[in-house]
This record gives sequence, C-alpha cells and structure tokens, in this order.
Amino acid sequence: MTILDYTLEELHERLVNSELTSVQVIEAVYEKINETEPNVGAFLALNKEEALKQAREVDKNGIDPNNILSGLPIGIKDNIVTKDLTTTAASKMLEDFVPVYNATVVEKLAEAGMISIGKLNMDEFAMGGSTENSAFKVTRNPWNLSKVPGGSSGGSAAAVAAGQLPASLGSDTGGSIRQPASFTGIVGMKPTYGRVSRYGLIAFGSSLDQIGPFTRTVKDNALVLNAISGYDDRDSTSYNGETPDFTENIEAGVKGMRIGVPKEYFHEDAKEKGVVESVRAALKKYEELGAEIVEVSLPHSKYGIPAYYIIASSEASSNLQRFDGIRYGYRAEGVKNLEELYVKSRSEGFGLEVKRRIMLGTFSLSAGFYDAHFKKAAQARTLIRQDFEKVFEDVDFLVAPTTTSTAFEIGGRIDDPLAMYMADILTVPVNLAGVPSVSIPCGFSDDMPVGMQLIGKHFDEQTLYRAAYAFEQATDFHKQKPTFKGGK
Repeated sequence: MTILDYTLEELHERLVNSELTSVQVIEAVYEKINETEPNVGAFLALNKEEALKQAREVDKNGIDPNNILSGLPIGIKDNIVTKDLTTTAASKMLEDFVPVYNATVVEKLAEAGMISIGKLNMDEFAMGGSTENSAFKVTRNPWNLSKVPGGSSGGSAAAVAAGQLPASLGSDTGGSIRQPASFTGIVGMKPTYGRVSRYGLIAFGSSLDQIGPFTRTVKDNALVLNAISGYDDRDSTSYNGETPDFTENIEAGVKGMRIGVPKEYFHEDAKEKGVVESVRAALKKYEELGAEIVEVSLPHSKYGIPAYYIIASSEASSNLQRFDGIRYGYRAEGVKNLEELYVKSRSEGFGLEVKRRIMLGTFSLSAGFYDAHFKKAAQARTLIRQDFEKVFEDVDFLVAPTTTSTAFEIGGRIDDPLAMYMADILTVPVNLAGVPSVSIPCGFSDDMPVGMQLIGKHFDEQTLYRAAYAFEQATDFHKQKPTFKGGK
C-alpha cells in the first residue's frame, strides 16, 4: 500500500505512532497530483508552499492523538472562498479573484488541523452535471478518461477517486455531490440543509445549496462532516441545534431497520439496466443484514425537475446580479457607457449555461409569469417535502439509485440541456425537501461504478452513515480502484 491508500483514520494512527510525518503525507499528495493530473484535470489551483509550511508546523508541534484529522490533506471545491488563494467558481468572471477571508467550512477544517491542498474544478458557478461547463478545463473520470466525472463537483470527486486526496469538499444544489460520487465510485454526503454553514460559499440557489464531503469510505466521510458541521451566526439559515458525533453507533448495523424503496425511483425502462440491478442486489444484501424492505411512494417526485430548475434558476438570477463588472470580477474594456459595461462584462464573463439559467430565472420571476412559474414551483416543493415527511413516519431511511445511468461520454450531452437536466431526476427532490442523502458505491455496469443513495430524515445523518457503513463492510466496492482507462 502507498501512503494515499490509507483511510484518514489509518493515516492518523501512523502519524501518532511516528510511522509517518505530516510532511510525508502532503508530499505524497503532490507527487500523486503530478503523476495523475495531466490525465484527470481535477485542480484549478494548488496551495503547495503553504500546505508544506503547515505540515512542518504540525510535525514540529506533535500530533494530537485525540484530533483525528490533524495534519491530513483535503481539497476544496472552487466555489468555497479561501483567503489568499484564488477562488474562481470555474468562471472567467472571477478568473483573478483572491478572497480576503475564509469560508466557515475552511475555518473549521483549519481548526481541526486539516491542510488545504488546493482548489478543485467544477461546472461554472456550480451550474451543470458534468464539469464540462468550467471556463478553464474539462475534468475526466479516473475510471474511464473518455467519460465525465459528473458535476458540478466533478473535480472534487475525481481527485478522491484518482487517489490524489483522501477527502475533499463539494457543494450540492440538485445532486452535485451525490451524482459525481456515483459516477466515480466514492462516498458523497449531501447533509441536511442548515447542517453546514454556507458562509463563504459562492451562492447559486441559496435555499438549496449545501456543502458536504467526498471520501473513499463511509467513516472517513463522517469524520469530515463532524469537522465542518455546526451553527454559524453568519449564516441566517444555519441550524442552531446540537451537532452529534456522526461516527457514534456507526457500527451498530441495520438489523430491525425498515428501508423504504420509492417505486417512482425504480422504473426499469427509464434507466440503465445495470444501475437498477446493482441497487436491487444491494437491497437483497440489506435484507441479509436484517433490514426489512418496504415499498413506498413519493407521488410528487415527478414535479421535481421542473420545480427545481425554476427555483434554482430564479435564485441564481438574483444571486448573480452582483457580478456587474464594477466592484470585482471580470470587467469589459472599450465600453462607452454604464449600460454597455454591464452588458459586455456579463456577456463576456459568463459562460453559456450560466447565461441560460439567468435568463430562465429572470423570466420566471418577471411580473407577468411569477404566479404561473415560480409560485407553482414553490407549491410543488412543499408537496415534495410533505411526501418525504409522510414516508418517514413508517421507515428509517430510503434507498434508491443515485443516477439514472453510469458516467456518460465527454461531449455526449453538452449540446442537449434538457437531457442534462433530466439526469438529475433522482437527486433534486432531496434538495427541494432539504433532507440528507449519501451516495455510496454499490456495483458496476459496463465497468463503470454505480451509486446508491440513502435518503434520511431531517438532521438524521447518523442513521444514513450507520446504514451505509453496514453495507460497505459487507461488500468490497469501496476497495475497487479506477483503471484510468484510455489514459497515456
């Protein structure tokens, strides 16, 4: 095994026992990045000098045996602001933007002793499902370099799957953590809305966005969520309640639990056959482990895609007004008046997908169409949330495919926005309801990973981790490594 094959827990143990130093771990990370980055293209900026400086400081002061993340590496999605390190949201609009403060999650990781390795590629302003909408590069799936890693957090997922990092942070507005986790065969958690502070996250859809971790194993994921969760008075939507230890009772198993299977998520004719077969096999495994499987219904899920894209685009239209070419960000040259400055700066600074969603959102919020579009979408959202609340009266959590297919070819859907939007059909209801969901690897279809999402009650991430851990320990999908098929 190499240094980067170890879990966070195993790395910590070796640091405490002086078998490794933090500097050795960080150096191994950058060596792996140098080796794989030409094929994968996960990073937009590296933090090498500062990261090694922090590692030397950790080694000098000694590892705290009670601080499990101290001296360990993590990557940050490039829409999470980092002081003195470029934060671009993968957009020409913010190409040279260097923040003067850290996001709350970055502060919390620093308090836990984690070391930021660099900023990870994404779809511009988190708008997309393939990481092809980045203004700077296309990230590739380590399992097959001709395929997408998913999005918008594709760089964050690809870096962990490729073994560049043991952990990274992404953001999930309509599936942007879970879908790339599924496509790349790793663990990705979208926590309950409000569980993790959004302060310092460049806003896309403020009522939907949530930061969460990517890791190779379930317990590692819980450890990172422990570090970044908690109330933040700088975020008005932050949950002011107790934050549990997500690793507590993680080994308790699923015996006696009731698992809901939403029938709307299992239409075999609408999905890649291998995906459904893998998830159904996973459900049989849960039965073997002592869980009871119950079919349930989420009847308003069919409204998820139209409601989501109206709400998310409307919020994006409002949030992106601040990028006007005046205070910061891209500023067009050779303009003759203020109106021309606005138009040229935004036309040249934003990519096609961002402009498409701004237009859709502005239309949905306009005086003549607000009641017909935005108001109806908000009402559908309430019905979707009520569906989840009703089924959770009878089951402990839900199981469903994360995505309708495995990773698709680069360039395969980029010119078909509707096909790209419909790919989110199984993930967006979770964001609209604000409930937590974790995607874990559960099989393969045509040599590509298949993800299964576990969906839980509000603020019940503990149950999801417990159930995910039980499945992980009973299988070996998390131990499979990508082949970099099609690489140099």
